[in-house]
Amino acid sequence: MGQVNAVTEMLRITDQESNTALHVAAQYGDVEMVEGLLELEGPDFPYPANKNQETPLYIAAKRGYWGVLSVLLDKSTSTAHGGPHGRTVLHAAAMAGDAYAVRVILKKKGYLTKERDEDGQTPLHYAAHLGRRFSVVKELLKWDVSAAYIGDKKRGMTPLLMAARQGNLGTVKMIVSLCPDCSEKEDNNGLNLLHYLAFRDTSSLLGRSLFKLSGIEIVYGSIRNLLELEGVFGMTPREVYNTLRYEKHHRKQKQIKELLEEIENDQVAEEPVRLFDVRNNSTKNLEKTRNAHLVVAALIATVAFTAAITVPGGLKSEKGSEQGTPFLIHEAAFKAFVVTNAMAFIFSVSALTTHFGVLDILLSQFNFWRQTVLYRTHSVSLLLGYATIAMVIAFSIGSYVVLKPSHGLVIASYLICPAFLLCMWGVLNPSIQM
Repeated sequence: MGQVNAVTEMLRITDQESNTALHVAAQYGDVEMVEGLLELEGPDFPYPANKNQETPLYIAAKRGYWGVLSVLLDKSTSTAHGGPHGRTVLHAAAMAGDAYAVRVILKKKGYLTKERDEDGQTPLHYAAHLGRRFSVVKELLKWDVSAAYIGDKKRGMTPLLMAARQGNLGTVKMIVSLCPDCSEKEDNNGLNLLHYLAFRDTSSLLGRSLFKLSGIEIVYGSIRNLLELEGVFGMTPREVYNTLRYEKHHRKQKQIKELLEEIENDQVAEEPVRLFDVRNNSTKNLEKTRNAHLVVAALIATVAFTAAITVPGGLKSEKGSEQGTPFLIHEAAFKAFVVTNAMAFIFSVSALTTHFGVLDILLSQFNFWRQTVLYRTHSVSLLLGYATIAMVIAFSIGSYVVLKPSHGLVIASYLICPAFLLCMWGVLNPSIQM
């Protein structure tokens, strides 16, 4: 009996950080060690938090060790699940972005979905703010959708508003799809979902699918009624967007920017709010965009024109009816090269024509033709994007045509285009958030 007590006492010895042996085992994710310690200590011992206010359960969740989590939840009856700043083990799992760990915790401690930290923020707030945690958001909402209606202490912000504030459009769409009614919630300043989307640059890919400035197209019917609701400045979301980006030296513009500077000082789970990149769509800025477009379009057109003249494989020099024609003219891959190269040329020339034939005329009367100019400028950006993709495909096919005898180089040419398209998808996909 005395020997058993001695072993128990040893297991309860703490280091300088007040960590027990179980804390250390949880830190390293050692499932077998955790199981052994629990068998020696017994399931009823209430393992205390260390100096960082972290219990073994919290440590395992924070580090994403779902194996350790499962053992602790199954074999220990201790209810200690807390962490620093009033957080729970579910907060830690949300911070780690581990959907499986969240699922394991919810099965044993589902009530934690509504537990708040010292700032009044739930695990769903954390997942919404941090982004790239779609599976975590989905698990939390599937278990308890009511958590989507909870506002935090400081600003009364729901998880949906936090996601919009950060520009996490993928998270916004997921929350709205699973809980449409929560989009009607406002913060303490009367700002709604569309106000926060308007703070971000919604003319970009970020908000185009939820908040479109060309007539304000709203994909989700549940948030159409938010369009005309005024916030703290007595302004609708459309007015906020226009004031921030079109109205120079506007008194309310200054007020909005002061609020945004204040919001930028906020933090959730020690992660600060992303800076608001508010740009005025003035004539000066559009001139800069125009110049960039012209350089890119001219470059692509030049490259495509040169490639059309100096075709892969060269030209026949022998006199006769086929003199000056490409050697590879009957190759299917060569024909594909010609088509994609021509597309790159056409798209780039179309962009140049749009600028010289339309935008240069309308820019002189920007205030009157504002929406048309912005729409056409965006159209030119799309044309240049298509031209770039066509040029890369043409390059890949052209490389294949001339490198066919070398199997290794042919494989490399095959990979060029998919690699480029994959990179573009990664950059442009709103579901992949930084």
